[in-house]
Amino acid sequence: MTSTNDETAKVLRVWDKQAAAYDRQIALFERIQFGGGREWLGARARGRVLEVAVGTGLNLPHYPDGVTVSGIELSPRMLAIARERAAGLGLDADLRQGDAEALPYEDGTFDTVVCALALCTIPRPATALAEMRRVLVPGGRLLLLDHIGSSWPPLYAAQWLVERLTIRAAGEHFTRRQLPLVRAAGFEIVEASRHKAGTVERIHARKP
Repeated sequence: MTSTNDETAKVLRVWDKQAAAYDRQIALFERIQFGGGREWLGARARGRVLEVAVGTGLNLPHYPDGVTVSGIELSPRMLAIARERAAGLGLDADLRQGDAEALPYEDGTFDTVVCALALCTIPRPATALAEMRRVLVPGGRLLLLDHIGSSWPPLYAAQWLVERLTIRAAGEHFTRRQLPLVRAAGFEIVEASRHKAGTVERIHARKP
């Protein structure tokens, strides 16, 4: 295995292990830190939607009527929960196991790509963003929600210390920021905003 494959395998093991408890563990953060973020994503989704790293499907209730939803998830156990959630919502979503760094779709397949709270753990986020750009139609939307390094220096320092452990244990980054990578991937920024002492960022970008 290459080091990148080792990192991906580690992330898969971590999320398979956490899958059953994930919704319960993140519930408080959903309310306090990420509140409104999933609604923000859903309100901007249009047409043929691909959600990269769909997880347990927590975004699924927020997609508007009239869109078609596909999803990719690395962890089979997370994916199984997402499929159960989709069925409970009566949502005909095409949810598949796969890697964000090698999306199993043709170029220009989707009108919107969504990724929430996942680029912080994907081993090569620039590669994943290049794949998201590839599968979007010209003019397509990229919608991101993630935690990032705080704009308040004392909190940023604490995040940096914590990720000395979390990167090694789970591939989880707390100071990684996606906005420069989105620009470097060739997207045009439509909206970008930071929340909660700058620790949460929402990005709406466009493929030229």
